[in-house]
Amino acid sequence: MLNTIILAIALLCGAILLSRRIRDNVAWRATVTPLASIIGSGFLVVLPLLGNAVGGYAPIAMMSVVVLAFAVGAAIRFNIKHLEPLVTKSQASLTIVRLDRAAAIVLGFAYFISVAFYLRLLASFALRGLEIESELLERCVTTAILAFLGIAGWIRGLSFLERLEEYSVSIKLAIIASLVFGWASHDVTLVGEFDLAASLPKNLDWWHVVRLMAGVLIVVQGFETSRYLGREYSPELRVVSMRRAQIISALIYVVFVSLTVPSFHLLGQEVSETAVIDLSRVVASILPSMLIVAAVMSQFSAAVADTIGTEGLLAQALGKRWSLPARSGYVLVAVVGIALVWSSNIFAIIALASRAFASYYALQCLLAAMVASGGAPDRCRQPGHALGFAALAILLLVAAVIAVPAG
Repeated sequence: MLNTIILAIALLCGAILLSRRIRDNVAWRATVTPLASIIGSGFLVVLPLLGNAVGGYAPIAMMSVVVLAFAVGAAIRFNIKHLEPLVTKSQASLTIVRLDRAAAIVLGFAYFISVAFYLRLLASFALRGLEIESELLERCVTTAILAFLGIAGWIRGLSFLERLEEYSVSIKLAIIASLVFGWASHDVTLVGEFDLAASLPKNLDWWHVVRLMAGVLIVVQGFETSRYLGREYSPELRVVSMRRAQIISALIYVVFVSLTVPSFHLLGQEVSETAVIDLSRVVASILPSMLIVAAVMSQFSAAVADTIGTEGLLAQALGKRWSLPARSGYVLVAVVGIALVWSSNIFAIIALASRAFASYYALQCLLAAMVASGGAPDRCRQPGHALGFAALAILLLVAAVIAVPAG
């Protein structure tokens, strides 16, 4: 009975999200790209990661991470409203322009790695669903998808990739909705049996927890893609859509982690991206298959989102300076991604990508602090904001150094 209800919820939510009214809504399309990137591979790994590290404290830890991410998002939203116009009109100082360009280069490096990494995981999940284990075939599938994205982006442009992303995100969100319902139903059956005190770890290594939380921040990375969609969406819409994407993803992460706490005792000692799939068997027999689909959609939508972000980043930050042809960013992502997939270093350098994201966020907060403190025309001067952004920049620089990679 529960299997039928779970499937019905997924189909109903999918039908609503894929309806023409939703699909053709410009505000929703602008929200999909950051949302797709935020709910990527992190959705799969955050549960076993927090479950093994902090046990019953996981909901508090997750809430702390999403609040910090929202604060960083506020800095980037400030830059969309105040920094971008200054750079566009050549009113920003040379230091600010150079820092902004440096931030773009750091983010571009991270994006190139993350796109290849997401699609490699996609191939792994897809083949696992077919009960096939072959590293060579994984690389071939990943290469084919990268080539498709590069060619499709070059020929059809942003609107086509956004449409692909929209379908995959809708399917993923529909499955997440059914997953949340299923897990909530399962928890109801445990009322009176679950002992929260027993799920709290007795001896925590707080230094390790702090380092881990710094790494988990990268799990909710992706909201910054809104900054580089300026050719398609207005600053006002990008600010609103980024905030909306962060709120939706925060609710999903916190609610999901909270619901799964009673099942933490079933987790193994090793953190694995497949742990959620294996754990879902205790809820309903249909969920593992649905989660494999969700995993594939997560990786694909996140890869497309970061591909879109990379192209927008190159066009906005480097296009004029380097005279890059229109849509060349899509091809560049595909070429670099394929090179990474066929090297033996992609999984080794993903840790560097995590630190690059943290460094990028630190630079964006520093830029926001400089603009708000008077490094630009007086209309941007906001001393209180400047102090907060500066504190965030310092915190993120520390995180980049001490973080234990979560991906």
